[in-house]
Formats: sequence, structure tokens, C-alpha cells
Amino acid sequence: MEPIHRLEDSTHSRRARSVLIASTLAFTVCFMVWMMFGVIGISIRETLDLSSTQFGLLTAMPVLTGSLVRVPLGIWTDRYGGRVVMAALMALTVPAVWLLGYATEYWHFLVAGLFIGLAGGSFSVGTPYVARWFPKERQGTAMGVYGAGNSGAAVNKFLAPALMVAFGWTMVAHVYAMILLAALVIFWLFSYSDPSHRVSSKLSFSDQLRVLKDPRVIKYCQYYSIVFGGYVALSLWMVQYYVGEYGLDVRVAALLAACFSLPGGVLRAVGGVLSDRYGAHSVTWWVLWVSWVCLFLLSYPQTDFVVLTADGPRSFHIGLNVYVFTGLLFILGIAFAFGKASVFKYISDDYPDNIGAVSGIVGLAGGMGGFVLPIFFGVLMDWTGIRSSTFMLLYGVVCVSLIWMYFTEVRRTRILA
Repeated sequence: MEPIHRLEDSTHSRRARSVLIASTLAFTVCFMVWMMFGVIGISIRETLDLSSTQFGLLTAMPVLTGSLVRVPLGIWTDRYGGRVVMAALMALTVPAVWLLGYATEYWHFLVAGLFIGLAGGSFSVGTPYVARWFPKERQGTAMGVYGAGNSGAAVNKFLAPALMVAFGWTMVAHVYAMILLAALVIFWLFSYSDPSHRVSSKLSFSDQLRVLKDPRVIKYCQYYSIVFGGYVALSLWMVQYYVGEYGLDVRVAALLAACFSLPGGVLRAVGGVLSDRYGAHSVTWWVLWVSWVCLFLLSYPQTDFVVLTADGPRSFHIGLNVYVFTGLLFILGIAFAFGKASVFKYISDDYPDNIGAVSGIVGLAGGMGGFVLPIFFGVLMDWTGIRSSTFMLLYGVVCVSLIWMYFTEVRRTRILA
């Protein structure tokens, strides 16, 4: 019997690794597609002469759909299995990406963005799908590796500008559609299904949504709205920010913006390992403090002022140069990466039997943050004319998270001790 058990364990381990690799690849491509408006939107904005608010709405449309579908997708993953749901999701997204290349009016892009947004729902499918292939003590690491597919935002910043400058933005849509189709085929060939991972079909939709009554879920939604919602929003916004603030070429701007997107995606796996080792609470607490410091510094606008001295008026300038700005963004990206992993470690610890539904709800909150924030960025820019108002808004959101965490976790732990 022992050799048989060893063979079964070996087969399960091999399949778990294959599922993790194939799912991470699929999620990376889905995230790349989901973030495409962050680059091609610059050309569309120039062509259609859009305001900052209109640009913010354009970039946010895919995020809206990707957020709204997360809860049902998480529940369907629990019920039907991640392999089938992920494949269906990618198959539905391919034609929407291809048809985007034929859009000409502003409303065309908004409608296309809604359908392309389906790709963003892939996170709520892959997270429970991957997690259930691994033991509890390794789930944080597994989800962190899968979540590193967020680096698709950085891949988009490398690939889309080159295609856009060489062939125009329409070629980006067509190439992305073909890449997504290829990723779908690879995922289907190298992933597996395990019926034991499915939640009993006797559970109703309302039964699985009852977790919304748990205040811990609401709190995790708040945390995720900044570490993921902020990550998505800044990934969409930073290319045009560099172009407007520092007058850079779109290719250079995209390369520098990737200094935020790349660590914000790839290092999520490290965040998973740290969360397994030190706990979700400790990692999240430090993530919020590092984010608070970075956003405080990034919030200060470029300022010129005159001081009347004994020798007459003297002019001074205060503001971040492009190098310091990029360095702070890089640190912020690392913090957000660790935070995205630690929030989902909370979920795997507290809700092991309902990961899909809870991750869908928390993912919805994070996605809605990624939808609302770019619109607010545009409104604030049109209203104040200050680009760094983007970071002022995020600074306020982080303050709320720190206060909430102190009173519900830190202070309570100290009192109990």
C-alpha cells in the first residue's frame, strides 16, 4: 500500500505544480489584457481629445466589469471547478479584445472595455483553484505565486508601447487577442480538475454570500481596496502621469511606470512566503505604514515660491525629480505586492472552506477601488490642475486602513496581552 500512496502523492504534487504554472501564465496574460487601456488609452485620448475625467472613465471601464463578476466567478469556481470557469472566461474575452481594434467612437471604447473587463475576473477563479491543490501551510505561497500574474501590468507596459509606436494602437488589440487565445490553449492542456475541491452543490448563492455579515470580511475589503485597487489604478494612470508631469516619450514613460507595476506583481509571491512565515497581520501592518510614508512624499506637488529676503526676493523650487519619484513608486509597488498576498492569507486562514466566495467579495472591493480611483484621479486633475492629487487621495485611503487596523487588531491584541 505504501508504494501506491507514494505514487498518488507524487502524481498530486506534479499536477499541483502544473496547475500553478499554467494558471499563473493564464492570469498574467489576462491581467495584461485587462490593463491595456493604460497605454493605448494615451493614443485614444489624443485622437478623441478627451478630458482627464473622460480618460479616467475609459481606463476604468474594464476594471468595473472585472470587479462585478468576481463574486459570481468565485462562487462558480467553488461549485464547478476552476479549470472550466477559467477556460470559459478566457474564451469569452478573446473576441472582445479583437473587436476593440475596430472601435472609432468614445462609446465604442467604453462598451468594448466592459467586455474586455471579463479578463479581470480571472483572479477570483485562479485563487481558490490554485489554493486547494496545496496544504494549508503552503497556500499563502501558492496564492502569492499565482498573484504574481499581476506583473501582466508590467508586461503590458513593455509590449504595448512598442506595438503602438510601430503599428498603431489597433495592432495592440489584435496581437493581445492572439496571445490570449494561445494562453487559453496552454492552460487547458496543462491544468487539471479535482472533484474533491468543489463545494457541495447544496449550498445556495445566498448561503455563500452570508460572509458579508462578518465584519472581518468588510475590513479585508478595505485593506484590499488600497493594496490591489491602488495598484490597478496607478498601473493605469502612471504612463500618462509621466508624460504630462515630466514630458517624457510614451515608451520611456511606460518603462519607468513598469518600475511600479513589475515589483507590484512579481514580488507578490515573496509576500505570500512572508505571510506564511510571519502571519498576515504583521505583514499587512508594515505594508500600510510603508505605503503611508511613500504616499505622503509623493503627494507633494511641484512648487515654486518667492521669499522676501534681506537681499531681495529669492525664488525656490520644491518637488520630486523623476528619479526620486520613480524610486518611491518602486518601494510603493513592493509594499502593495506584499499587501495583496497578506490579505489573501487572512482569507485562507479564516475561511478555508469558502475561499472562492470570500476571495470573490474581497476581490470585488479591490476591483471597485481600481474602478473608482482612476475616475477620481481625473476629476481631481480637472478640478485642481494638480497631478499629485492622485497620491493625496491614496494617502487618505491608507490613513483610514491604518486607523481601522489599529483599533480592530493592534489595540485589541495589546489589551488581551
